[in-house]
Amino acid sequence: MTATFFDRLGERIRSADSVLSVGLSPDLGRLPDAVADYDYPRRAFNRRIIDATHDHVAAYTANLASYEDSAGWISLAETVAYAEGKGVPVVLDGKRADIGNTSEQYAKALDSADAVTVNPYLGEDALAPFFDREERGVFVTCRTPNSGARNIQGRELASGETVAERVAEMVEKWADDAAADVGLLVGGDSETVEILREQVELPFLVVGGARNDPEVAEYALADGVGLVDASREVIYASESVGANRGYSRDDDAFAAPARQAARRLKRQLNRYR
Repeated sequence: MTATFFDRLGERIRSADSVLSVGLSPDLGRLPDAVADYDYPRRAFNRRIIDATHDHVAAYTANLASYEDSAGWISLAETVAYAEGKGVPVVLDGKRADIGNTSEQYAKALDSADAVTVNPYLGEDALAPFFDREERGVFVTCRTPNSGARNIQGRELASGETVAERVAEMVEKWADDAAADVGLLVGGDSETVEILREQVELPFLVVGGARNDPEVAEYALADGVGLVDASREVIYASESVGANRGYSRDDDAFAAPARQAARRLKRQLNRYR
């Protein structure tokens, strides 16, 4: 029997001694000149970031918005394969869902990766094609870290709970019947994440809190599984280093600062596990 996604992720967390996931979501306008002349510069950039950071991370995430063009889809597919070749699972972050056949098509993304993020606001039936995929993972968006999240996700219901808290409770029930492993995508500071942890026992993919509030790691794990995501502070670490040490866009030294940033974040998060 093939291990489930959470089994694989839990083993990866133990072997890497890390709950850090790194977002491989490069902006073409911010790529170093060292990879600009490649046919697929995002692929070249990601490979070097993976080479530099893989022994410090539990997983990688890839936001689909960074790849939605013909060259981008090729770069994404080869990035996923390269990361998995290093033994690191990949979560595709698209927060997608729809009804009927459209959701079936979106769910096919799980055939080429380990897990995805989805949007719960169309209801359980829209997520069924994702939940039906065995050995895969689904992180359902519950609370995002942007300031506007309070307008809907943070709105208090007549019951006294917020919309995000109600979503968390519903997803925990949905998870009981899912073939896939189901967790929650949650964002914000440790106080926000702690409130949701008090509601449910699902693994979290925590976004938007690693750099400024590593205490979020205390609430990410359930049964030894959970992730805390960081992106720009790792993959673009050379930009801040370069401001002080003479880094140039035509330099090929962007991977070393990424490795240092990943190692630092891993250690900071591990203090709160």
